[in-house]
Amino acid sequence: MSLDSRLLEILACPEDKGPLLYFEDESSLYNPRLKRRYSIKDGIPVMLIDDAETVDEAEAARLVAKADADGISPTFEA
Repeated sequence: MSLDSRLLEILACPEDKGPLLYFEDESSLYNPRLKRRYSIKDGIPVMLIDDAETVDEAEAARLVAKADADGISPTFEA
């Protein structure tokens, strides 16, 4: 299930209020500045800091490379 484009335009990291990268195929939103991934469950983003996953350097590099390769842009321009 894809997130609505209007929702994506306003979604921001709850901690640093910056834009996120949306990985539809992985059901997640990723903040590359904090290396934090937020899951999407049943089409609803779980934007709780305590429920976010902090990824290691290898996973962070993979996600950024995937975003570049797939043309994934931030949810909004900071």
